[in-house]
Amino acid sequence: MIHTLEWTDEGVRFIDQTKLPTEEVYVTCGDYEQVADAIRTMIVRGAPAIGVAAAMGIALGVRDSKAESVGELKRELDHICEVTGATRPTAVNLFWAIRRMKEKFEGLSGRPIAEIKHELVEEAKRMHAEDIAANQAMGRHGATLMPSEGGVLTHCNAGALATAGYGTALGVIRAAVEAGKKIHVYADETRPFLQGARLTAWEMVKDGIPTTVISDNMAGAMMRQGKIGAIVVGADRIAANGDVANKIGTYTVAVLAKENGIPFYVAAPLSTVDMACPDGSKIPIEQRNAREVTHIGGKQMTPDGVSIENPAFDVTPAKYVTAIVTERGIARAPYEESLRELAEAVAV
Repeated sequence: MIHTLEWTDEGVRFIDQTKLPTEEVYVTCGDYEQVADAIRTMIVRGAPAIGVAAAMGIALGVRDSKAESVGELKRELDHICEVTGATRPTAVNLFWAIRRMKEKFEGLSGRPIAEIKHELVEEAKRMHAEDIAANQAMGRHGATLMPSEGGVLTHCNAGALATAGYGTALGVIRAAVEAGKKIHVYADETRPFLQGARLTAWEMVKDGIPTTVISDNMAGAMMRQGKIGAIVVGADRIAANGDVANKIGTYTVAVLAKENGIPFYVAAPLSTVDMACPDGSKIPIEQRNAREVTHIGGKQMTPDGVSIENPAFDVTPAKYVTAIVTERGIARAPYEESLRELAEAVAV
């Protein structure tokens, strides 16, 4: 099993995803600011993993606080949450985790400080375990949608590296393979950060699942040639109407899938569904540093003076989404109804 992140007494331990696939390096963040920086710089990435990392960073900050009163600890918690929330604006799991940790704190008010600290650490550990269980359940549901054999395309990395373990989109693929289906993965390289070429391919090779990396502009040709039987991707935020924010380029893949009559599936935990967001136009899109586009491996690829656009995500309208796979089941259009039913089932 790939240990994307884990709690230790010394701090939160991450596999440094910026070093993959050539180096398998682990870093330990000893305070909440280092955890926030790991999220910001994409040492850890993927919406579910960001959520768990945020919870662990908050727990770390509270655990190590020198506050002498609950009121003082609450003020520190608010500051820690503010720093954490400023890291990656699109991934709703980040804000879900912050809200959950705050609610846990509020439920403990009046308890001794030592008990509050202990319970917040335990809550972060619980979120880690819950995420793995949710991914495995999601995989079982999604495996039923995968072809018995043939090519499955995925964009970006929605695997164990993007979660606490197992994965969302890659969890679906893993579960399908475990069920005996003969899947060949086609991994879009996913410019400009190359999550598909570096991370998805690395995970699949480790699992012994046949994988071919293609450049992003090859996807349409692969579909037209009949090499792709299904597409499954993850998500960083899903609006109440089923619009999906995922890594830039996902919208292009979805449109090509529709043109070629190929099912386009999204796999994400219900914590990624933002029922307070009515549609994709309300999802904030993170803009990242131009250097990610201008340079590859430290080498400049564009001329000085040229303008650069580097949105990290795009929004795929719900009309292009065949189904959304969650840990509680599969949602289909109309998503306003199916997603609400699944969300309410969790609330109950």
